[in-house]
Amino acid sequence: MRRALFLVLACLVPLSAFCQQKTEKAIFAAGCFWCTEAAFQDIPGVVSAVSGYTGGSVKNPSYEQVSSGRTGHTEAVEVTFDPAKVSYEKLLDVFWVNHDPTAANRQFCDSGTQYRPGIFYLNDQQKREAEASKQKFEKAKTFKQPLLTEITAAGPFYPAEDYHQDYYKTHALQYTFYVTGCGRYARLDDLWGPLRAKYNPKH
Repeated sequence: MRRALFLVLACLVPLSAFCQQKTEKAIFAAGCFWCTEAAFQDIPGVVSAVSGYTGGSVKNPSYEQVSSGRTGHTEAVEVTFDPAKVSYEKLLDVFWVNHDPTAANRQFCDSGTQYRPGIFYLNDQQKREAEASKQKFEKAKTFKQPLLTEITAAGPFYPAEDYHQDYYKTHALQYTFYVTGCGRYARLDDLWGPLRAKYNPKH
């Protein structure tokens, strides 16, 4: 009886492990993290999108510290995704058409190194895919300016304060005023043209 029970349990354990969702992470900076989070959050296969800070030298920085531009961080979003449902390549496509790669230390109405855009790769495979993606959009773009977006190895990612998370949902009216006043989506539509509709159908 005990042996039979042991065999049943032995069969169930691998099955349980097999059924567990395998996820991966990606880190993108595209200016204001409220907007970057909004771009990724509802993509099928994305488990979560967390606003935060990366690329700096201070541990656990606050929003006020990062906003000063003295910590070296940029506002970013850590995307957790199921690679069986959405590929890293697809996330890169969404990233490109959701920021202005012609600007190095500003995005729309926000200026400073804390708004610099970037892809922060977590392994060699992501690095290769990021570089290939940049080449793809360098060829596909219709504007003359080069793509200035950095591709660099990821350092520590620090989640931002709770009130920044899901801001586009919890403060929908303020968010709408912000993106409209900054001209973010109008600029992206003008910059990327049909590529934005192709790779970012939600906006």
